[in-house]
Amino acid sequence: MSASAVAASSTGAGVPIVVFDEIDSTNAEARRRAEGGDVGPVWLTAGRQSAGRGRRGRSWETGEGNLAATYLFTTPRPPAEAAQISFVAALAVAELANAFAPPGLVSLKWPNDTLLAGRKAAGILVESGPFSAGGLWVAVGIGVNLARAPTMLTASAPAATAFAQHMRGPPPKPLEALDVLSRALERWRGVWESAGFASIAQAWTARAHGLGERCTARLSAETIEGIAEGLDADGALRLRTADGSVRRITAGDVFF
Repeated sequence: MSASAVAASSTGAGVPIVVFDEIDSTNAEARRRAEGGDVGPVWLTAGRQSAGRGRRGRSWETGEGNLAATYLFTTPRPPAEAAQISFVAALAVAELANAFAPPGLVSLKWPNDTLLAGRKAAGILVESGPFSAGGLWVAVGIGVNLARAPTMLTASAPAATAFAQHMRGPPPKPLEALDVLSRALERWRGVWESAGFASIAQAWTARAHGLGERCTARLSAETIEGIAEGLDADGALRLRTADGSVRRITAGDVFF
């Protein structure tokens, strides 16, 4: 692990926050802490990640002035239910974006990308494992382009943007953004715990990008084309194919 100048405080939501100047990956640090017995909840954030990761093994470029943070918590839920935190976190990031971007620009693309004017501004990576005392530890890694969009893009990467490109004034500082994000995540997690995933799915659908439109789902072993119809009860994307059948997409990349 590479880390320096660690500081500790708490967010406005009352959740402890540990701040690193530099670290390999906030998700990797969350795993280390969980395997060492840390039950959370706690936020881990860093000004720079030397080995930041995104979904499906991709690298994640944090960039100066952007937010890289991981929310670590434990839960008694089984893995399939615990994975629903991805949609909970997406709603929290959308709320963060709405706090600073002009109205009407924010949407969510399945499963958890936050878009500004149709371009990716944030991504989420959820990882989990068995906790020593029972249940699961869950690490919700969140990267938000506050000041600048990434410069290292691949042909398969979606077009990116940053908050700064849609604001007249300067974007929020990372810790300012984290405070807003933390409050929002605690609210949406409370909805999830009290009202169940159906309420989360309804809120996500209200913000969804591309429902009713033709899209391509690239899976590990095949590519499927169809119309994105919405979420199943467990968060899978329902894709209506040309022959009229419905495919459930549980993992993969979706392009509109």
